[in-house]
This record gives sequence, C-alpha cells and structure tokens, in this order.
Amino acid sequence: MALSLTYKAATSVPVEIEGLTPDAIRAQPLGDIERFTIFHGNEKLPLAEMFDVSGDASDGRIDMHGDLSGVHWIGAHMQTGEIRVHGNAGRHVGSEMRGGRIDVDGDASDWVGGEMRGGAIHVRGRAGHLIGAAYRGSARGMRGGVILINGDVGNEIGHTMRRGMIAVGGNAGDMTAFNMIAGSVLIFGQCGIRPGAGMRRGTVGLFGNPRTELLPSFRFACRTRPQVLPLMFRRLRAWGFEVPETLDGEQFDLFNGDLVAIGRGEVIRRHASDN
Repeated sequence: MALSLTYKAATSVPVEIEGLTPDAIRAQPLGDIERFTIFHGNEKLPLAEMFDVSGDASDGRIDMHGDLSGVHWIGAHMQTGEIRVHGNAGRHVGSEMRGGRIDVDGDASDWVGGEMRGGAIHVRGRAGHLIGAAYRGSARGMRGGVILINGDVGNEIGHTMRRGMIAVGGNAGDMTAFNMIAGSVLIFGQCGIRPGAGMRRGTVGLFGNPRTELLPSFRFACRTRPQVLPLMFRRLRAWGFEVPETLDGEQFDLFNGDLVAIGRGEVIRRHASDN
C-alpha cells in the first residue's frame, strides 16, 4: 500500500516539501512522516498541517492528490522509488533527482528536472521554463535521466544539459538547448527562435511543422534517415510517450553547429520538399 498525501491547504503562499522522497521516509512510521518539516513561506510546519497523511511508505511509493500547483520541490533529490501526482505540480519537480520515477498527471511549472542526474519524469500536461536546465551560475544542467512532457513547454529547456533526454510532445519556447554540452532534446511540436544556440555537442530534433529556422551558424550537412531515430522513437513509445507514426519513414535534414562554439552538435530537422 502506497503512502497517500492529500493536499488540504488553501493558501497563496508557496509550500516547499524538499526532501520528502520515498527513499528518505521509507522506514519511518506514519507519525514521524506527519511531523516531517516543510515550509509555508518562511515558516516551518509539520507535513500534517498541509496534508492528510495515510497509508504506508514501506513500498517506496507516494501518491499525492489535489491541486499542488503551489507546492514546490516535489521529489527533489530522490534516489529511488516512485511519486505519482494526481493533479498539477509546482516548480522544481524532480530537481537534482538521481533515480526513481515521478509521474505528474496534470501540469507542472518551471525547472522540472533541474540539474537532475538520473531517473525519469513524465508530465502528462504542460510544463514551464528551464526544463532540465542548469541553475543560474552552474556549469552543467541535466546530467542523466529522462524527462517527458506531453504538452507545451517554455523557454530555455535543456539549458547547458550534459547528458540525458528531454522529449516534448507539444510546442517549445525560445532558446531550446541553449549552450548544450551533450544529450538529446526532441521537440515534436513547433519550436521558438534560436534552438541550439551555443550548443557544443549533442542532438536537437525538430519534428514539428512549420519547420523552425536555424541560426546562420549552423551548416547543412546532408539529407538522411538517421538509423538512431527509429530506435529513439520506439523507446519513447515504450515509455508511454506518443510519437507520430508518420515520422518513421520520413527524411530529415542534418545540420552541424553551433559553429560559434565547438560546432560538433547536430540538429535533425524535418525535411520539406521546398528545402
């Protein structure tokens, strides 16, 4: 039986539950979990002040219920186990996580998977800015793991990411994969301006229509059917992420860049006959 947390607060002040992860509370009795310290603004409170707590944490799963769009740092730093959010979630979902799985049935805010190092996050709605990105002043962003967003996302996703994969089923904002070091970012909807700006290595896939214009510092290499794409698409579908079947047999245009940086990155863009 999973641990069940039902959000009962009615407040506009941010609530932070950083550190409340399956691995951190797995061996704790219910009474100790109810006394787990969270923050309501700058005020420390026990978890039970904001949540109804029931069930058992020993199986490594936490089910969270209610509109948690004002609850931040869900699953931050988790290493094992599973968290399921039956609704919306706030900022920093899965921030710096190293393992385990987080599912959000609704929308999430900014910084999903910020600097994460392992594990998987699947948001079935929309998400905000800076998905899998580096925090300001950090040398690296996401360093491993998988982030799947079914809906639209904001700006600067994959900022300075080092490893891992981000897949977006909807549209993305500007500066996707800005300063990317390595890894993969796949956008299946439309993409904003300057994708891959400053990227050194890694792969950016732009699969939406109309096609996204690239910076002049990217050089066309060839028209191709990369053998890796069907493998990546198959893997995404196995994770429950929808990939249009029309992409399986298409041709793609391969560009190298960003030539203002090392220039060993690649952008795979959907080909059109007027290219």
